[in-house]
Amino acid sequence: MADLMKFVKDEFVTKKEFPAFGAGDTITVYYEIREGEKTRTQFFKGVVIQRRGSGTTETFTIRKMSGAIGVERIFPVNLPALQKIEINKKGAVRRARIFYFRELTGKKAKIKDKRRY
Repeated sequence: MADLMKFVKDEFVTKKEFPAFGAGDTITVYYEIREGEKTRTQFFKGVVIQRRGSGTTETFTIRKMSGAIGVERIFPVNLPALQKIEINKKGAVRRARIFYFRELTGKKAKIKDKRRY
């Protein structure tokens, strides 16, 4: 049964190539929204809180501040509506899932940039 599931995932699910990103990175996700007959592209820019899952069921969570309210959105990696992902900043964090970031405000909520040599 597991072989059948793997076969279906490999054959019928289209893989999209996105840049490598992880927790702490600031990214912009462009995705398509359908409203009746019309389609438009919308973006969501924020900090990656976590990546979870593997293969076709992999998802990532992005958090942004909208005024004084934090907004989180979960995107599946294989979502057909995803158009592109841009990495704005690489963040230096020591955990794979930065849920502590939700309680931080002000200067404490700033993530340091990764050093490049």
